[in-house]
Amino acid sequence: MTKRSLRWAGMVAAAQVWGLVVGAEGLSAVGAEAPSRFGVDAPELARLGDFAVGVKTLHLLQHDQVDVLHFDAVGGTAPRRDRVLTVDLWYPALPRHGAATAVYAASLPAEPPASPVRFSVPGIAVRDAPAAAAAAGYPLVVVSHGYSNDPAAMTWITENLASKGYVVAAIRHDDPPITERTKIGGPLLRRPLDIVFVAKRLCDSLAAQHLVDPARLALIGYSMGGYGVLTVAGASLDPAGPLTHYVPGGLLLPYVSGGPEESAVKLQGLRAVVAISPAGGGTLAAWGSRGLEGITAPLLLIAGNADHTVDYATGARAIFDRAVNAERYLLTFQGAGHSIGLSPAPDAMRHRLWDQDWFEDPVWSKERVNAINAHFITAFLDEYVKGDATRAAYLEPKVQESSDGNWPATEPPPAYDALSSGEGDVTVWKGFQRNHAEGLELLHAHAATIGH
Repeated sequence: MTKRSLRWAGMVAAAQVWGLVVGAEGLSAVGAEAPSRFGVDAPELARLGDFAVGVKTLHLLQHDQVDVLHFDAVGGTAPRRDRVLTVDLWYPALPRHGAATAVYAASLPAEPPASPVRFSVPGIAVRDAPAAAAAAGYPLVVVSHGYSNDPAAMTWITENLASKGYVVAAIRHDDPPITERTKIGGPLLRRPLDIVFVAKRLCDSLAAQHLVDPARLALIGYSMGGYGVLTVAGASLDPAGPLTHYVPGGLLLPYVSGGPEESAVKLQGLRAVVAISPAGGGTLAAWGSRGLEGITAPLLLIAGNADHTVDYATGARAIFDRAVNAERYLLTFQGAGHSIGLSPAPDAMRHRLWDQDWFEDPVWSKERVNAINAHFITAFLDEYVKGDATRAAYLEPKVQESSDGNWPATEPPPAYDALSSGEGDVTVWKGFQRNHAEGLELLHAHAATIGH
């Protein structure tokens, strides 16, 4: 047996002894760093909070749901079934020293005709750890992943926020494979319905357990999840738009603007909404020319201006321009593409370019993207959900383009890794290190008078 095979056998044995991931696809997670813990170059607010993190998995039953994927084109009907939604829940927990931390496993579609690729991601959370008490409950953040994605690929933000005093519920939407393009009607119909159902169910059940404060509710969506959270936040679906054709049998029509069931895809009282690389613009034209005016909750959009999947100009940028009744921000990664909402690619996803491109950007380091996103999402949620006015300075830099920031020479000079105060003559974005605030743009627009 070679030295390499001996080492491999030892890793397998160790994984089996400690009850970790069994199988070659999961062993890359052993000893790897959790995506929710960022490196030394991370901006200030990206760093983990003071809480230990617990995680548990819930199974929520939706009764009598239309099954759009089995629509009968000949008969013009779709069956109705009970639907089970799996939700991964991260929460502030009591420390459990020495307890094994979670390893998350999932799969994503491969380039046809290859089979889906399984991967694993190490975490910091302890499964089913006791929750840390909160007198009034923690804010609840509902997360909606992208088309054919899985919450296992978004633990960079779910675990990170839980360590900062948020309960984070990530829905497994059980999408059809993204490679089966004729089935896009499923996610287009189900996304907003799933988000509303999970938010309402958890606000009720977790408030009864004194774990969440239902009055402090926020949403985060990536890609197709971005379409979902924007719709739920108040964007009206266009009754004459392309979506009504993508969803067969007129099954979307009850939920469009003015439809009899429109309220079923809306949530009232949202404190904040984050949409990363949001779908819904471009050829989908989900909300028409004025539908986005229905959003009144504070909105943070995050996108790359080289996004060739959902298009930046008709996507995030147009959403920012048209959601005029929301206090809103647009963080743009110059030169970045679509894949800025998932964790760094696990080893199992690095053997073929198709697989790696689920996770990685051709230009930006994914660790860097995740850290910057976590910094701004933390500032945004802390200000608008928790009411922490000190976070406003992180969202209102003195220069719009991060590369224009200046840090005048001083005597003595600041430490090499000093964080910018963003005060006085220092215009480097607050919380970033010198020479580490490059290639970003942050726009901010105030809400217009309702009915503008």
